[in-house]
Amino acid sequence: QVQLVESGGGLVQAGGSLTLSCAASGGTFSIYAMGWFRQAPGKEREFVAAVSWSGSTYYADSVKGRFTISRDNAKNTVLLQMNSLKPEDTAVYYCNRVIHTSPTGAWGQGTQVTVSS
Repeated sequence: QVQLVESGGGLVQAGGSLTLSCAASGGTFSIYAMGWFRQAPGKEREFVAAVSWSGSTYYADSVKGRFTISRDNAKNTVLLQMNSLKPEDTAVYYCNRVIHTSPTGAWGQGTQVTVSS
């Protein structure tokens, strides 16, 4: 079973940037599509971005043009580069295996991103 550990969150001012990392272990990472999700206080967890095993990407409209997802199969990692951050991006961010935009595996502990105005 693939285990996922997210890192890289923090406090940043609006307009700033952060890069999140998701490290996978315990499975065949390279064959799975991977995605990032986020959950803001009082809201349901929502899809943010996904990357296929071959590198094709897909984004939620709310982050398109600002966030970039990528993967390094040799290092079993998935990155989320977040630019032009807004206060509404504040959430706990999680990675997971995906089918299209739906999560399919167990959740990690997530990493907190806080954007101040």
